[in-house]
Amino acid sequence: MNIYINPERGTWEALASRRRSDDNSVDETVAAIIRRVRKEGDMALCSLSREIDRVELSAIEVSDEEKVAASGLVPDKMKAALSRAAENIMAFHKAQFPAEIKVETMPGVKCMSRPVPIQNIGLYIPGGSAPLFSTVLMLGIPAMVAGCPNTVLCTPPDRNGAVNPTILYAASLCGIRRIFKAGGAQAIAAMAFGTETIPKADKIFGPGNRYVTRAKQMLSSVVAIDMPAGPSEVMVLADTSARPDFVAADLLSQAEHGADSQVILVCMSEDFAHKVRKETATQLTVLPRRDIASKALEGSRIIVMESADDMVDFANLYAAEHLIISMENPWETAGRITAAGSIFIGNYSPESAGDYASGTNHTLPTSGWAKSYSGVNTGSFMRRITLQELTRQGLSGLGDTIMEMAAGEGLEAHRRAVGIRLGKQ
Repeated sequence: MNIYINPERGTWEALASRRRSDDNSVDETVAAIIRRVRKEGDMALCSLSREIDRVELSAIEVSDEEKVAASGLVPDKMKAALSRAAENIMAFHKAQFPAEIKVETMPGVKCMSRPVPIQNIGLYIPGGSAPLFSTVLMLGIPAMVAGCPNTVLCTPPDRNGAVNPTILYAASLCGIRRIFKAGGAQAIAAMAFGTETIPKADKIFGPGNRYVTRAKQMLSSVVAIDMPAGPSEVMVLADTSARPDFVAADLLSQAEHGADSQVILVCMSEDFAHKVRKETATQLTVLPRRDIASKALEGSRIIVMESADDMVDFANLYAAEHLIISMENPWETAGRITAAGSIFIGNYSPESAGDYASGTNHTLPTSGWAKSYSGVNTGSFMRRITLQELTRQGLSGLGDTIMEMAAGEGLEAHRRAVGIRLGKQ
């Protein structure tokens, strides 16, 4: 990790940049997959499983027998951990349930906003070397809290055609009954268009590799998606009250997600920067995923800024997916943050807590999208319908206003729709 000392503001944009992967071959591959799934449905899914995942599927949907067998393969300690995490996630997301709004804007004019659940939800859960069963809870629980009646889940099978048992167990905690053995861009296409087996979704949620991410982006005109997504990232703001070993551990916990992940430390002294870099190198040696983390560190950086105001300004420019504030008076600093996916306060709030079990959601905007997107929440699985009711009195009081505005826009039928009711032709 390179260290930058008191960089000029003119260099901040470059220091806040992410590594971009503009690979035309990915676009071409994903577009071809989408066309195949749209045209051939289940047949394309089975063929792509053979070609990409090297697995022959006898059935796309996970059977009840497979779910029962999977439950027996999950250790009791893991079941207890998942239950505790689920309780916290449930509690926090229940508190987010949006209220119905009723307002009488003037006598006889009543307006309402009513939250309703999205009917058909599609969840994508990565498998592979790091099956994200935690993401099942992060997406399945708010869908359940919102009252979405039809939630399905797609996840890639292993070489034996089996789905990770912990993913299946986590899905059972969320009341998800339909689970499909489909991974990659083909799973996103299947949920976007629907196939003979996989139902069409109204909105798709979930992380994935660059093929999954690109498929979601390409299909966003066909189906709603949770948010634009990119590689994982964390920024740590640290002063002399922070501990180098804690900070190094936080940086590495994000770096091990993937080679394209990015970690940024913004601190107040060059001495602290060197201590963290040394501690990061030491801790890296014991990590099973050290090769992945090492590649992520190559695209990461440490920035020294003597001014706390500059640190906050740079954090808002970067708009991190995860922002850890290890500083004196961290709540004061947090109050000045206007762009971040999720903020972790103080030395004992590691990003891992939010990833798994504190209760907040770990599906967050990356790549600077935290400036305009929120992380997944209960409202993500709902939409609002507005209603209005005008009495005769209400329309009489508002009629002249409506008719004047309609006439001004040259929309005579709009004006007459009011005038005919009030006898003002």
